[in-house]
Amino acid sequence: MGNLKILNSKETKEIMKSLKLQYGFEDKLDYAFLRDTKDRIHIVSKDIAGIDLRRLRINSIGMYFCTIEKDGIRLTIDGSQIIGPGSDKNIIDIDDAQLKQWISGVDLDMKTALSGYVLIRHGNDFIGSGKASDRKIFNYVPKARRISS
Repeated sequence: MGNLKILNSKETKEIMKSLKLQYGFEDKLDYAFLRDTKDRIHIVSKDIAGIDLRRLRINSIGMYFCTIEKDGIRLTIDGSQIIGPGSDKNIIDIDDAQLKQWISGVDLDMKTALSGYVLIRHGNDFIGSGKASDRKIFNYVPKARRISS
């Protein structure tokens, strides 16, 4: 499978442990986890085990879920939508004006007691993750997914 490695149960448990510590997420994720060469984690159905992937040249498979950074797990927009409803820590709620900035790719100037990677929530919707410092939330919305206002 070249660029992707299927994570074993010990490696998967480490990711789940990090999700619990960082976001308070304790639900079960019934997926197989794969890591690429850039420490990006993809999730796929566990049915992938029934397919012989050794002869295939695959660069990407499944859904891009998160990136393992030195200082925590940075969730993708999709990853935040999967774990957000089951999370109870490091969540920042934003209003309509901040939502417009966020989906345009703008960092949010806001004072917060949180630091590190956080989930961004607008109402009941999780719209991604960012990195909080004492006065700013850094935006990780990919250029391809930004909406210009």
